[in-house]
Amino acid sequence: MGKRSREEEDEAAAKERPTKCTRSSTDDLLSKLSDELILRVLAFLPVSQLAVCQRLSSKYHTLAGDSQIWKSHYYNRFVRPRASRLPGLKELDDSSHSLHFASKASRWLDDEHLVERGRKTNWKRQYKLRHNWTKGTCAVNEIPVAEEAAVPPLLVQMHDGIIYMADQTDGLRAWTAQGERKLIAQRAFEKDHGPPTALAIDTQQHPEPTSTLLVGFQDGAFAMYALQVDEEKFVPRYGHEASSNGVVSAVAVAYPYAVTMTATHLMSLYRFSRQADKAETEMLDPPRLLYSLKSHNVWPPLSTSLRKSERNITISIAYALPTYLSGWTVGIQEVKLDLTGKLLDSRLASAIDQHYRPLAFSLPPMMQHLPLPVSGSLATATMMEMRHIHSKPTSLSYTHPYLLVSHPDNTLTLYLVTSNTESLCISAGSRLWGHTSSVSGAHVAARGKAVSVSRRGDELRVWELEGGFASTAARKRLASGELSVQIRAEKRVMHEAAQAGLDLTSVGSAAPDKADDGTEDGAAELTLTRGWIGFDDEQVVVLKERSGGRQALVVYDFT
Repeated sequence: MGKRSREEEDEAAAKERPTKCTRSSTDDLLSKLSDELILRVLAFLPVSQLAVCQRLSSKYHTLAGDSQIWKSHYYNRFVRPRASRLPGLKELDDSSHSLHFASKASRWLDDEHLVERGRKTNWKRQYKLRHNWTKGTCAVNEIPVAEEAAVPPLLVQMHDGIIYMADQTDGLRAWTAQGERKLIAQRAFEKDHGPPTALAIDTQQHPEPTSTLLVGFQDGAFAMYALQVDEEKFVPRYGHEASSNGVVSAVAVAYPYAVTMTATHLMSLYRFSRQADKAETEMLDPPRLLYSLKSHNVWPPLSTSLRKSERNITISIAYALPTYLSGWTVGIQEVKLDLTGKLLDSRLASAIDQHYRPLAFSLPPMMQHLPLPVSGSLATATMMEMRHIHSKPTSLSYTHPYLLVSHPDNTLTLYLVTSNTESLCISAGSRLWGHTSSVSGAHVAARGKAVSVSRRGDELRVWELEGGFASTAARKRLASGELSVQIRAEKRVMHEAAQAGLDLTSVGSAAPDKADDGTEDGAAELTLTRGWIGFDDEQVVVLKERSGGRQALVVYDFT
């Protein structure tokens, strides 16, 4: 057969190629509009479609990321439902999409910092942050802090993106919890007062980038330090000598006032003189003891807080309370003083009414170890309830008006504290279910957001407890179990942890090692938590201890 010409080969190849699908040539009418009109159209789209629009082009990435659009979505989803529960606040007109809130309402909602003058808020980032909280989605990093557990346990506090730690071996340490997590300051304690037993941070707003810390010690001494963030160092401000009153079990500070609580239940209020002529690096003069109070019914766990106003000082001590024939309950003592230390009022309240049982229906605490009876006047369910009530709380967190208590039976109890000029009272407790193992620690914030962690450290839950359970809708949420969400995370091992050679295991999927260390079922627990947990708007930090004694801070980042 003769050779085909090039023209014939091109025609044959063209026949073999599949026919191209012709695209419809519809005009892009939206892109012809001005940016102002496009923004108006995008404002009607839901969040999911806005995210799609941002992937179309660089132009739509900018327009669909407009801060005012995301501000509207943020307020409609996270602010308006809460604002509608404010007494006396009328429902806003949805048609106008008004985003104006009174200053009083903004303070109650704890969102006024987002709309301050001179502050530019990234509303898309803020929406994503709150969305991740509601879904329990975050990234996890670990910061190794010690090769073996400290005795007594390591003290940890968190404030304004900085994690503070104190122990006898390494002294004071400060880590950044945001961005590149690193050690920014460290200082050994000045004198040998024994191990530190209490740590508190001044949470007041200060214009200078300086934080004030108060540390209590085993011999009854306490010391004040200042963390200068810019210079990355701790500066000692005052050191109090040892006292015969015993171990300092709790401290609180709101400069120039400081409160100490000893293991013998002696509460003391001190006032430092404001010395404007002294630099922040100089030592302060000894403080003046304004007031002291001896208590006889305070039991651990306890929480001490100090609030000051222009006219008075309020000291609140929330504590576990043993009761006759009804196990354990909670109580609170509130002491009000004027600025000179004169006692104005001292009040006590407890939740005894919630947990009290008559003699015929109560099981004495000393009988908890006995097996459940097969038959008798007490049914099995009632007996189980009595044991739960009798169990001593494992942790207690009080941020007015919320008092949150955790129990070894996998539950928590929320109380609401009412404090006014007439009375101080604690509401009936509401039981919270959700954990599948013993709860070792919980922390509640002023807005009602709370985080709890199990003893094994493999289960964290975020709770929305705002307003309590007085309304019918809140009680339905309590009954349906919609109050909390479990934190689910993907681990991202930090470079520092890899260098330290720690055996880091993915959170939530850890299996126990087969080792005999006296734990249940002859198996060693990979991680334990000692009850400390802290969080802010962006992160949750938990102190965990490996079965070998090594300790690490686990940071759950929701950004």
